[in-house]
Amino acid sequence: ASPPVPLGQLLQEARIVVCCGSGGVGKTTVAAALGVRAATLGRRVCVVTIDPARRLADALGLDREANDPVPVAGEWPGSLAGVVLDPKRTFDDLVRAHAPSGERAEQILANRIYRNLTSALSGTQEYMAMEKLHQLTTSGQFDLVVVDTPPTRNAIDFLDAPRRLTRFLSHRLFQLLLMPTRAYLRAVSLASQALLRTIAKVAGAEVVDDAVAFFQAFEGMEEGFRRRAEETAQALADPSTAFVLVSAPRAEAVAEARWFAERLAELHYRVAALVVNRMVPAFPCPDPGPVPADSALADLVATWRRLAEQRARQEAVAEALARHVGTALLLQLPLLPDDVHDLAGLAQVAGALEPDAGAR
Repeated sequence: ASPPVPLGQLLQEARIVVCCGSGGVGKTTVAAALGVRAATLGRRVCVVTIDPARRLADALGLDREANDPVPVAGEWPGSLAGVVLDPKRTFDDLVRAHAPSGERAEQILANRIYRNLTSALSGTQEYMAMEKLHQLTTSGQFDLVVVDTPPTRNAIDFLDAPRRLTRFLSHRLFQLLLMPTRAYLRAVSLASQALLRTIAKVAGAEVVDDAVAFFQAFEGMEEGFRRRAEETAQALADPSTAFVLVSAPRAEAVAEARWFAERLAELHYRVAALVVNRMVPAFPCPDPGPVPADSALADLVATWRRLAEQRARQEAVAEALARHVGTALLLQLPLLPDDVHDLAGLAQVAGALEPDAGAR
């Protein structure tokens, strides 16, 4: 097996770091701490969350509507910015940026299908996260983008979004609806006509008209969506993208991490590092040996031994998970006495992730 790449080297070499894991394991905190550590190493970093819980905004002191990069001030030679994804604003900005004219952009933004699409349709968040990642990685502003994904199952949707969007844009029905006149739709196959009649009966003729107008308004823009999706898929598959899986030494979190690692492997992505969070702290002192049962130390020593045994069990769980995941870099974070809610707490987590780094 290859020797582990130290965390500092990983953060120096990566262009994208994707933090994944189930809910409640500290994934958002780890993503923000990695951003702080990379900024300390002199890199220009942006941390973006597509997690609806939006805890990243609180930890970095950002406004919850920070859909564009907001600088985070700190004592580091690099720079740090944060983004809290707003799918609708991202979609609106894309339309304004890539529509052939301002008039066409306003037609799309006013379309009822478009408004419903951006507010309710499943998958919009994942597609817009993909677009935001493309925007940040190609802007030239940042050396590294750290992505805080939603909990495990939704993260798979995000990672697969570029491929699904490409398939959708290539679908025959989508291509038919992009034709510039209703006349062509009358000339398509009987099956397509029957589909449109069925939709009209269920949803109303106005909905069909809105749908056709929506797709016609997008005519000529689909190639841009396809190209950006393909470029994002290539970026995620590139060796400069590192996947960091975050878990905890609990049975359900370990099971979820194992499942997620298998899905990543199916997508041909490799886990570069495994972070096991909320470990019982290690107590590096020797066992004191026999202690009189009635002594003041008896309860303290008994507690120490229980914690040491729990730590040993957790380490065995972490090492077994690392073997299953197939990563050489296993990072263990101790259970902290308080929740992390500011930059000082993130710096503490960053130091615990790389305890031997010192000040470098």
